[in-house]
Amino acid sequence: MSKKIKSVCVYGIGGVGGYFGGRIAHEISKGNRAVQVYFIGRGEHLKAIQQHGLNLITDKEKFLCFPNIATDNIRHVPTPDLYLLCVKGYDLDNAAASISKNISAGTIILPLLNGVDIYERIRTSLEKAIVSPASVYVSSSIEKPGTIRQKGPEGHIVFGKDPKHLNYNYQYLIEFFNKMGISNTWHDNPYPAIWEKYIFITAFSLMTAYSGKTIGGVLSDDKLKSMMGNIMKEVVLIGKAKNIDFEQDIVEKTVQKAQGFPCETKTSFQRDYEKGNTKHEGDIFGGTLIRLAKEHDISIPTITEVYGELIAR
Repeated sequence: MSKKIKSVCVYGIGGVGGYFGGRIAHEISKGNRAVQVYFIGRGEHLKAIQQHGLNLITDKEKFLCFPNIATDNIRHVPTPDLYLLCVKGYDLDNAAASISKNISAGTIILPLLNGVDIYERIRTSLEKAIVSPASVYVSSSIEKPGTIRQKGPEGHIVFGKDPKHLNYNYQYLIEFFNKMGISNTWHDNPYPAIWEKYIFITAFSLMTAYSGKTIGGVLSDDKLKSMMGNIMKEVVLIGKAKNIDFEQDIVEKTVQKAQGFPCETKTSFQRDYEKGNTKHEGDIFGGTLIRLAKEHDISIPTITEVYGELIAR
C-alpha cells in the first residue's frame, strides 16, 4: 500500500494549515512540481488566497504561496495521497465526514490539532485510510484574509504509527516532510509525545484564557504559574492512568519549553475565547479531562476550577 506522496490536501488553512500548506506550496514552486497541493478553506480568507495567493510571514522569511487548487468543496480536488487535517477540535467530526467522501484505502490522514482522543474520534467516521496519530508545535494565526503570521520556533510535526495499521511502511511520508523542509519527528508509538504536547497546550490554553494574560504573562506571575503547574500535574495523573509513560521531569521540561516562546504569545483558545466565539476548544482541554478523571476516579481540582470559571463567564 505504501507509495510516494504526489498530492497533499491541506484541510483547513488557518494558522496551522496555512503555515504548513504555505511551506509546502512554496517548496513545490522551487522545483518539486511533480507534487500537487490543494487547500480546503472558507470565507474571506479563502477568497483572498484564490485571488492573490497565500502570504506567509515568519520571523525570518516572507513567502507568497500558490496552491494548485484552493476551494471550499472537497469534491473539487482529486483524491490525495495525504491529508493534513488542520481544523479545530469542534470542526473535527464534520471534517472527517467530508474527507470520507474523497479517500482511498491508501490515503494517509495526519491530524494536526489539539487533543488526546483525536484518532479515536476520526475512526468513528472513517473505516478506511491510514490515520497517523500526531501533534504539532507552531505559533501561527490568520493576520488578515490571505495572510498567515507565524512567530517563534519553526513549526514541528510529531507523528507515528496507525494502531490499526502497525505494519504499514511510513518511509515515504517521512521522506515527504524532509523533502518539503518541514521539521518532524517520527515515533513508532506517538502517544507519549502527543500527551507531552497536551500537557503544554492544556495548561497554557486554560490559564491564558482564565487570566487574560499571554504565555509570558502567566510565567511571570507567581500565582498563575503555580496554577499552571498544578494543571500540568493533573494532566500527568490522567495520562499515567491511561498507561502513558512520561519522563520523570516532564512538568519542569514543559515549563522550560514555554520559556522559549515570545513573551507576547497568545494561545489559539485564548484568542477565540477573547473574541467571544461560541465555538472554541474549551471542551478539548477542560471537558475531556474532567470526563477522563471521572472515569479513572482521579481528583483534578485546578482544572475543574479554571474550566468551570471559563464556562461560567
